[in-house]
Amino acid sequence: MILTAFFDSVGQMLDRRFLGVMLGGIALATALLFGLHVALVWGLDWLLPDTFSLPFIGEVTWVDNAISGASVLLMLGLSIFLMVPVAAMFTGLFLEIVADAVEQKHYPNVRPAAPTPFLTTLKDSLRFLGVIVLVNLCALVLYFFVGPFAPLLFWSVNGYLLGREYFQLSALRHLGPGGARAAHRRHRWTIFTAGVLMAIPLSVPLLNLTVPVLGAATFTHLFHRLETGARTA
Repeated sequence: MILTAFFDSVGQMLDRRFLGVMLGGIALATALLFGLHVALVWGLDWLLPDTFSLPFIGEVTWVDNAISGASVLLMLGLSIFLMVPVAAMFTGLFLEIVADAVEQKHYPNVRPAAPTPFLTTLKDSLRFLGVIVLVNLCALVLYFFVGPFAPLLFWSVNGYLLGREYFQLSALRHLGPGGARAAHRRHRWTIFTAGVLMAIPLSVPLLNLTVPVLGAATFTHLFHRLETGARTA
């Protein structure tokens, strides 16, 4: 069931709605990281003098160049860590578009879900961003102790988070908060396994940027097959 849901989602990745959500999330994340870089450079320029003198060296005039170079390296490093969760946050604002696209194509006989208020979606996206960044920062400490098993820990931690988040997204649209929690309890191990499958591409640069859209689509399929008994059209 999980692999069927996954490959059905992969087969729809060229849907213009999928591509629009994915590219929009990447563009917004890139713009945010670029804005942070500009703000960092401006702040350092404001705090530090253009030139200063050092004993035995004399006047130092290359401060601006050093700041610019260091800030670029810093933001490149941060982008490796932050690009995926930030892109996931922005993409999360529009994941209902992905779920609707899956249901319209594969489950046309299912009753359409009620739209989620934008402020609720924004709050959930910010919450998920905070959780995934905080949990992964904590997990960084453990990676040093588990050695070669670090990838398994990474996939397990993020698999749990992704599975819970994306299944909740699908379930909330049809069952409400209480029903979504109950559905998660009923299918927790299937959801965790599917989440790990979604977490594995997080280890692959560029491919990891497809995970939010692919995850939302896969868990939309799983929700209907587990809860409504619907089958693809």
